[in-house]
Amino acid sequence: MQHQKHSKIAKVEYGRFGRQEWAILGASCGNIQQLARDVASRLQPRFQVGYVDADHKSADAGETFSGFDLEYIDKIGFHRFDSLAAPDSWRQHVRFNTMDLVLVNGNHFTAARQIVALDRRKFDSLQRKLDRLTQTDLFLTREKDLNFTIPSELPDTVKQQLPGWNDIPILDMQDTAGIAAFLEARLAPPPLKALVLTGGKSQRMGQDKSRLQYHGRPHWQHLHSLLQTTGVQEVFFSCRAEQAEIFAPNPVVTDTFLDLGPMGAILSAFRHDPNAAWLVLACDLPLIDEATIRFLLENRRSSALATAFRQTPPPPGWNGSRAPQDEGFPEPLIAIWEPKSYLTLLQFLAQGVSCPRKVLINSPVHLLDAPNPDALLNVNTPEEREQIMLKLG
Repeated sequence: MQHQKHSKIAKVEYGRFGRQEWAILGASCGNIQQLARDVASRLQPRFQVGYVDADHKSADAGETFSGFDLEYIDKIGFHRFDSLAAPDSWRQHVRFNTMDLVLVNGNHFTAARQIVALDRRKFDSLQRKLDRLTQTDLFLTREKDLNFTIPSELPDTVKQQLPGWNDIPILDMQDTAGIAAFLEARLAPPPLKALVLTGGKSQRMGQDKSRLQYHGRPHWQHLHSLLQTTGVQEVFFSCRAEQAEIFAPNPVVTDTFLDLGPMGAILSAFRHDPNAAWLVLACDLPLIDEATIRFLLENRRSSALATAFRQTPPPPGWNGSRAPQDEGFPEPLIAIWEPKSYLTLLQFLAQGVSCPRKVLINSPVHLLDAPNPDALLNVNTPEEREQIMLKLG
């Protein structure tokens, strides 16, 4: 058996720049730039759209080298970083991590998927870029422009590179609404899995919070049933390695980022599957209900880093441990964390931050007001549990 030097872990499904990317080629750079701008304007703000291009020598003539390895300039209307070093694909993934879609000038760069304009004037150029035609999804023509033609007129070498070329859909290059709709239909939200946090040591409670009974059975079983009722079929339990057998035969994600609390649990889930979104649910929420989870699912915004509830003030008479300063801040432990948050969590961790709430406070997230504020009430002590049992009757 061949020796494996490094640990094998699940990889993020990136293209050259981002998770979802299309190169536009077969047209002039000016037409590609304009098309990209028009399509982006139709997709924003529902989606974050990135763009990759290169200047020609004539455009570079007015630019001067600052002499810095990295320069940041606040341009008032926008912000710019200039780097002396050319970024490789790994660094490009970091830069474009939060983008839902990256459009690329295919005359200069490659991308995982392509949109090809049927401009005869660019057929010679297209034949020199056959290696870039790896997954062509759309042809573009232009009504009343005699320079544009139909797919059957493509050079034979191009057609040979595109199996099934005759089945590739065609849109008019000026139909930016149609092109935007075509791309939007392919920007489906990442698949969703649930992660019930049961790995805490419950030191303040004095016993395992996930096994407390509020509804006639251990609470982890109640949460599992609740999630499946709302349509989330893949439910994992986050736990320490020695706890795994408690939840058998249900799937578990054991902690691989140790001694980091909930932050470690979320990171361990993304290490298990970095291409899924994770609905994180703490096990200390005895009043969480189906309506609250459905509300979170129905208002999910996959273009944000996460979708979360605003923390609410405690109900009248509640003598609990909830910190007043948390009110209005994102609640990280009943939230949907999108795949793009994985890299952000790691970046915060590298800067010494292990609080998931702090990550959400300092990131672009979609915040919701809970329809039932009591559903966010967490219970950490025997006294709080006593209050909840009275509330439940």
